[in-house]
Amino acid sequence: MRLFVAVRPPPEILETLGNLERPAVKGLRWTTPEQWHVTLRFFGEADEAAARQAFGRISVDGSAEAELGPATGRFAQRVLHAPVGGLESLAAATVVATAGVGTAPDSRPFAGHITLARATDRRGVDLRPLTGAALAGRWTVGEMSLVASHLGGRGPARYEVLETLRLSG
Repeated sequence: MRLFVAVRPPPEILETLGNLERPAVKGLRWTTPEQWHVTLRFFGEADEAAARQAFGRISVDGSAEAELGPATGRFAQRVLHAPVGGLESLAAATVVATAGVGTAPDSRPFAGHITLARATDRRGVDLRPLTGAALAGRWTVGEMSLVASHLGGRGPARYEVLETLRLSG
């Protein structure tokens, strides 16, 4: 099962993202509001029972303050995203508690973001004209979720929340 741990933004942040222009660009597929989240830890294909057990071990002291923005960015020519800061401690706690489950996390520093669009092939798309759109928003993160990703072939992935961990604070 393809699994990850994520934080979902509240309705007002989803509305902010929904107000961004989404022009038709050949070779680019826009994500849907149902897909908008910040991944704290991606497992890839992993044993569901082991992931659930590890998810239950995540220890977080209080809530976190997430900050959207300041502007849309890109990862190379493949992903257009909205940066999200303030979730580094949640991501670190998640990585520690879930060590040994699924694919090991990347060694690069955590870069919180919400994926807005993806290139449909490996060559990518010139995303530069889409970057720099102003974004602003803050929210208190009250929960995180263990999520299953069901790939839809040529369509968008469908996400299913398996478990939720409420944060204190």
